[in-house]
Order: sequence, then C-alpha cells, then structure tokens
Amino acid sequence: MKTKLITILLLLTLLFVPVSSVHAQSPDNNDVFILGENYTLKSDEILNGSLAVIGGNALIEEDATINGDVFLVGGNLTISGKVSGSIAIIGGNVNISNTIDGDIVVIGGQVILTETAVVNGNISTIGGQVEKDPKAEVSGEITNNAPLTDIPDVPNIPNVPNTPNVPSTPDTNINFNPLWEVTGVIWRALAVAAIGMLLTLFLQPQLERVADAITHQPLMAGSFGLLAIFVMPIALLIMIVTLILIPVAIVVALLIPLAWLFGMVALGQEVGDRFTKAINQSWAPVLSTGFGTFLLVLVVGFIGLIPCFGWLLSFIITLFAIGGVTMTWFGTRSAPGSTPGAFPAVVEIPPAS
Repeated sequence: MKTKLITILLLLTLLFVPVSSVHAQSPDNNDVFILGENYTLKSDEILNGSLAVIGGNALIEEDATINGDVFLVGGNLTISGKVSGSIAIIGGNVNISNTIDGDIVVIGGQVILTETAVVNGNISTIGGQVEKDPKAEVSGEITNNAPLTDIPDVPNIPNVPNTPNVPSTPDTNINFNPLWEVTGVIWRALAVAAIGMLLTLFLQPQLERVADAITHQPLMAGSFGLLAIFVMPIALLIMIVTLILIPVAIVVALLIPLAWLFGMVALGQEVGDRFTKAINQSWAPVLSTGFGTFLLVLVVGFIGLIPCFGWLLSFIITLFAIGGVTMTWFGTRSAPGSTPGAFPAVVEIPPAS
C-alpha cells in the first residue's frame, strides 16, 4: 500500500512540470535526478551513481556506462550501454541491447531483450510481459505476470466454507465536549491574534502586500494555495527519498504552518481595517490587526465545528492565506501581474453646484 501511494504521488507531479530533453548533467557525479524531462547519457560517458527519471524517457547510448541503479516512472528506458545495477520501471517499457548486472522489475510495462542483451539477474513484471530474443542471455529467472492458475505449486482452491456468524457490533463511545471545543477555538484565536499584533510591529508592509494580493486577486491566490498544498507534500517526499535533501525538507515543512499563520494575520489585518472603517473609527494598526485576526480565526473556528461541511470554509480560507503568501514570498515582493499603484484609491468627486 505504501508503494502504491508513493507511486501515485510521484505520478501526480507530472501535472505540474514541463517536458523537454536534456543531456547528461555532470555524469561523473554520484546521482542524477531528473523530473519532467528526458535524459540522455551519451556515448563514452560514465555515470558513477544511480539515475532516477520521473515523467520522462531515458536513453543510455552505446559505450555509455551507469555504475548504479536506474529508476524510471512514467517513461520508456532504452539501454544500448552497460548498467552495473538493478533497474525498476513503473508505467513504462525498457529496451535492452547490452549488459545489465542486476535485477529488473517492471510494473505496467514490457521488457524487450534484443539478441545482444545480457542480464545477470532476475526479471519480474507486473502487468506486463518479457519479450526475449532467442539469442539474449538471462542468468536468473524470468517471472511474467501470469494468472493464478498458471503458477506452479499452488493447490486447488477448496470449496468456500460457510460464512461464520457475524459478531455483534461493539459499543462505540464518542467523546465530544462542546465546551472544550469552544474553549480551544477561543484560545487559538487569542494566540494567533497576539502573534498578529507582534508581526504588525515589524512586518506591517509585508502583511499589507499579502492582503492586497488576496483581496485584489482572490482567484489567483486560491490557485497558488491549492498548488502549494498539493505540490509541497510531493516535493517533501522527493527530498526525503534523496536523503541528502532531508535538512532542506525539514525547513520547507516548517514554512507551511508559517505561511498559514502569516496569511491569516494578513487577512486579519484587512478584516480589522474594514471593521474600523465601518464603524467610523481610527485604531492603531496593532489594535486593528489584533482584533481583525481574533475575529477571523474565531469565526472560522466556530464554523469548523459544524459537522460534515464545517471544514470547507476553513479549507478555503487556508487556500487564500497560503496562496497570498506564496504569491508575494511572505510579502517581500508584489504579486505576479500587479504593479505598484495598480489598484488606486477611489477619489470621490463632489457633485457640481
């Protein structure tokens, strides 16, 4: 199940990356990771490490060598050179016409062995077959995706036994304390409001940029937020898989809640400003931001307590908050597509006498 989940997440990245062709990038380095592009290891080049290609094809030309494993997702692999490691393909085919010193596993694809192919290991396919030239050499076993009846050493399936008595449904105790839930929402609103007041003292211009991006471009902010929520876990997974990028993954993981917090404070600042204008009052920015953030988090929290669909509003607000922060890089720059002064204040012109 974990393998299937990782595979699905990796395949989802294909929706967000372009496809183009590249040649070997620093083939003498340890490992090469290619995302959304085609890869070519040219003749006489040597890759002293593993190769991973997601969302693209890979070509290992004649006289090229890979001293490591090869992993491919959503593409085809053509090997005319040598690979001194194992090969794993998900959702693609592999065509081999040289020596492979390792095992081959293909899920959802074909293995094609030409007459010059030599595989010093086992070959296994799931959802595919092995097409082997009679002159090709395989030192290990070849396991195709065969029906259960064709697998040896499997006994005949006995008659289905009588269905056992279904046990009685156990008692289910649902612990729900409305007072505790309400208290938690209030304390959370107070905590975020306090942080918002502190941020206003030092980062008020940045908060205003985020709020302007959300209020003037809500559709784009929501799109950025949705993209960040779906892409960020995939990026974290890829960083963790590479091992060397685990410290970067930790930093990125910390940025997600910080982006939500910064975006909520920016929205709270906008709510506070509009509230004070509605009551014809002029409060200090610290007070209006604190009150607006408290009111926003409180309302969203209370609506979130509604069963079934209460989470929807919280999710939408989260999209806007994270999207606004992502668009402006925590308010350090203007949102894409906007220019200073792009939203001028409306000046009321008195009627002619």
